Amino acid sequence: MTSLPKDSPPLIGEDDRDAAVERLQGAYAEGLISHEELDERLHRVLTAKTHSELASALASLPEEQPGSTSTIAAAGGRIQRRGAWRVPRFLKVGSAYGRVRLDLSRAIIEHPVVDIELQLGTGGARITVPRDAVVDVEGLSTGWKDLRYRVPRRSRPGGPTIRISGTMGFGRLRIRHALR
Repeated sequence: MTSLPKDSPPLIGEDDRDAAVERLQGAYAEGLISHEELDERLHRVLTAKTHSELASALASLPEEQPGSTSTIAAAGGRIQRRGAWRVPRFLKVGSAYGRVRLDLSRAIIEHPVVDIELQLGTGGARITVPRDAVVDVEGLSTGWKDLRYRVPRRSRPGGPTIRISGTMGFGRLRIRHALR
């Protein structure tokens, strides 16, 4: 078996590739690139293996919208979002103490990947994700209590990827998939 050289650049993941495709489609929809340029750049994105190859395919495109990052913070009390709220690409949630409730089951999710960064002191958090969502909790560090998340037996493809990262002090995070 052949190993990679030690100085080889890191390979890109499917989430990075999906985000690049979405940026290109958005640029085409806004009239920033032609149909021929879209086809050529999509080919480069879909065949890219490293971040530098991906970046070259996205060169000269405007940066992502500044509204794609949102922060919800409270020193204490409850943080709650539910119903038909618009979920940004990056969501930062910070609370010194108190409960956090995020219900994404009926939310408007326009991005294939949503990153939620939790910075919680004490108090629990509960996140309800859409039924067909894929949840990634690899970037989360819990202190006192553990994480409660059970991967559904039957998952349907096509849902958003919800990546949860950050730190939790003395609370438990519960993640569940919506029933409907």
